[in-house]
Amino acid sequence: MFDRTARRYDLVNDVLSLGQDRLWRRATAAAVDAGPGELVLDLAAGTGTSTDAFTGLGARAIACDFSLGMLRTGASRRGGSGLSGGGVRGVTFVGGDALKLPFADGTFDAVTISFGLRNVKDTVGALGEMLRVTRPGGRLVVCEFSRPTIKPFELVYTQYLMRLLPPVARVVSSNPDSYEYLAESIRAWPDQAALARLVQEAGWERVQWRNLSLGIVALHRAVKPTMDE
Repeated sequence: MFDRTARRYDLVNDVLSLGQDRLWRRATAAAVDAGPGELVLDLAAGTGTSTDAFTGLGARAIACDFSLGMLRTGASRRGGSGLSGGGVRGVTFVGGDALKLPFADGTFDAVTISFGLRNVKDTVGALGEMLRVTRPGGRLVVCEFSRPTIKPFELVYTQYLMRLLPPVARVVSSNPDSYEYLAESIRAWPDQAALARLVQEAGWERVQWRNLSLGIVALHRAVKPTMDE
C-alpha cells in the first residue's frame, strides 16, 4: 500500500496537514536533540524527509522503512540509486521491519518514529525493538497523531478526518485508498496517556509527552534505563 503512495507522499502530507507537518518535523528534531557524532535511527522514515532534520544538526542518520518503494523514492531524490551500504547526503537508507530491526543491540544514541507506530501490528513489540537497538541512556521520540485537547475542536477534527480527508486525498494522492485507512487508524489510536503507558510497558523510563497543534499530534519522549537504574 505505501509503495504505491511514495511518488506524491510528501506533497499529500503537506496538503492534508495544511502545512503543519513541517512544524511537527521541526518539533521532533528538537525533541531528539541529536548532536555531532551521534547516530540516529529514523524509523518509518518514508522518503527520508524527516531524517534530513537530524543530519542538519551534525548527527549521522539512518532512514529505515518497511516500504522499499518509499526509500527508493527518497534515495533517488537525493541522487542515489540503491538502499543500504551507502549514504546519500548524510542519510543511509535501509529496509527493515519495526518488529525485527536489522541492527545490533545498543547501536543508536536516539531512535525516533513519526506517524509510523500506528501502522505496526504490535505496538509494545515495536517499542521493545527500539529499546533493544538504543544504547543505555539513549532517547526515544515518538511523533504520532493523538487526541485534540479541546472538545469542540475534537468534533471538527473528527469530521475533517472522516468526511474531508478521503475526498481531498483522491484529488492529490497517487494512492487515495491509503488515506481512508489513515483516517480510520487515527480514530482507533490510543490517546496521549494510553500511549505513554505502552511506552513504559516496553521498558522505557522517564516518559513524557507534549501536545502539538492542540493535540492533533503528540510528542512522546523517553529514555532507555542505564545499568545503574
